[in-house]
Amino acid sequence: METKKKSYSTSFKIKAVELSNHRGNVTHVSDELGIGSNMLRRWIREYKNGKFSEGDKKAISKEEEELKRLKKELHEIKLERDILKKAVSIFSKSDR
Repeated sequence: METKKKSYSTSFKIKAVELSNHRGNVTHVSDELGIGSNMLRRWIREYKNGKFSEGDKKAISKEEEELKRLKKELHEIKLERDILKKAVSIFSKSDR
């Protein structure tokens, strides 16, 4: 039986850290949220080290992912177009 690894959004992690800082008891907060206390402690440590910034790679929105994919596709299509242009010019020179 396979178990799926749960992933939590950056905003959830930040709110959990702030809640534990406000209440002062990591164990109670982690029980309320349904996460492990060690995980919450790790999030607190990472939060203090500045890992949960706006530039977090895991927090890339769907629109940004789509934009990145489209830019890559556009680049590949331009390369194909340039190759075809060269091929046409080569074949048209040999016909003369």
